[in-house]
Amino acid sequence: MTSTTERDLFTLPAVGFGTYPLKGEVGVEAIVSALKTGYRYLDSAVNYENEEEVGDAIRKSHIPRDEVMVATKIPGRFHAKDLAAQSLRDSASRMKLDHIDVGLIHWPNPSVDLYVEAWQALIEAQQAGLVKEIGVSNFTAQHLHRIIDETGVTPLVNQIELHPYFPQVEMVQVHEELGIRTQAWSPLGKASAPYSEGPVVEAARAHDVTPAQVILRWHVQRNVMPLPKSATPSRQKENLDVLGLDLTDAEVAAITALGKPDGRLFGGDPDTHEEQ
Repeated sequence: MTSTTERDLFTLPAVGFGTYPLKGEVGVEAIVSALKTGYRYLDSAVNYENEEEVGDAIRKSHIPRDEVMVATKIPGRFHAKDLAAQSLRDSASRMKLDHIDVGLIHWPNPSVDLYVEAWQALIEAQQAGLVKEIGVSNFTAQHLHRIIDETGVTPLVNQIELHPYFPQVEMVQVHEELGIRTQAWSPLGKASAPYSEGPVVEAARAHDVTPAQVILRWHVQRNVMPLPKSATPSRQKENLDVLGLDLTDAEVAAITALGKPDGRLFGGDPDTHEEQ
């Protein structure tokens, strides 16, 4: 199952693979395993400090480069336009790739107020062919409207914290209205994953799948692209095997209703969080 954007028919998989915090040889092995399992979208970032491992894994997997989408993110300390452009070049160099498939701004860092410059650098990198598609991460509706209004260019994706305890209903709607694909980081909720919540347990029992599969399918049916991470091959396979599952509308609604006002995993409010 795939979703095709209106721009250049750029196609994203229904489920991607999160690479944080996979590092070293163990990290390379885990990413190779994910690729051989069937993942075709690898999400990395400068601040994950594993871009070299991502590039090594692609080569060691022997999967053709044009079949794998690689995403990375510009960190907050490189938001100035020239620094953002250099960050992208450095990322491609570390991965030993001639291009990046999806380049993102990691956090808006609004108090610094340079995210528009970083966005302009991404636009120019795309025009130069270094980056195929461009997007953002952790942007609010206000941040999105500003970069679109000032440049005329709409992000392909906005990657945000999204899981059953923090379903981001309003942001998903904003994305749909703007034609932006929602990506979910920490899609299972990490240590606070709601595996034992009634709606998740009941759906897992009804469909004879695991609670994790129910949650990932919940994302997919909301037109959200989850980016689960696992170093365990069996779990990698399980996380990807959700496309033949169909939750009912009532099951989706019941899981969404698990949302909490304080559902964030940490104090990652994009209006105040500052990333270096």
